[in-house]
Amino acid sequence: MKIVECPRDAMQGIKEWIPTQTKIDYINAILQVGFDTVDFGSFVSPKAIPQLKDTAEVLDKLELDNTKSKLLAIVANRRGAEDACNFEEINYLGFPFSISEQFQQRNTNSSIEESLGRVEEIKGLCDQHRKKLVIYISMGFGNPYGEPWSPEIAASWSTRLANDLGIEILALSDTIGVSNPDNIHHLFSTLILELPQVEFGAHLHSTPTTRFEKIESAYNAGCRRMDSAIKGYGGCPMATDDLTGNMATEEVLSFAEGINLDLELDALKFEEAKLLSTKVFLDH
Repeated sequence: MKIVECPRDAMQGIKEWIPTQTKIDYINAILQVGFDTVDFGSFVSPKAIPQLKDTAEVLDKLELDNTKSKLLAIVANRRGAEDACNFEEINYLGFPFSISEQFQQRNTNSSIEESLGRVEEIKGLCDQHRKKLVIYISMGFGNPYGEPWSPEIAASWSTRLANDLGIEILALSDTIGVSNPDNIHHLFSTLILELPQVEFGAHLHSTPTTRFEKIESAYNAGCRRMDSAIKGYGGCPMATDDLTGNMATEEVLSFAEGINLDLELDALKFEEAKLLSTKVFLDH
């Protein structure tokens, strides 16, 4: 099982500025743990996400010689993708593709159809620069706007992205924390069977009491790529429950330990990163 640790998602919603050096120190600590991938920053408009306007500066100071982790950066359009492609150190570009028309407009200032064109452009840039594109199916388990949603709609968009645009990694994303074991299992088991060429990931926001059951359901349905953040920081600004946040990495590790799955992580380095997270988040 691959774990994608997401300090970017944890930090981006914090309004008080986190000093660049603090971000550098924290992400460097995470890089020592041995996660498959670290979602470390984004190349989007500073007006949209001011907290991450220093992503290039942070990247310049990351200690990548002694880590096996790959780097992922989020982009929202061609310009951001071009900026990210200037850095050889970045392995993955992530694009949030919402199946909610309202959320796509709010998140990337484009319609769903316009976003399909952006995906095609970004995929071309990724191929040209030897990077992989990760598409996040945002609002994949429901949305707060009263728009039509069903597992079939989520599956239809996933199939279109995979078959028409050649997307090889799709992360089903519970943006507002409304997923449950039944719809998680249904979507993953169906899509993994129908699209065997695709690596499916789970980006599931959750309350502390429902984290474990969501991890278990995704894993039992065949998902082997899990997004999480230490202590579950960050997550869902639109969720109705203030306790809704990212999947907590320690819960994923606990689940893996419970089924005797060796993730080959450095436990001591993980504890050091977890300790450092307090300085990053509780101090801001």
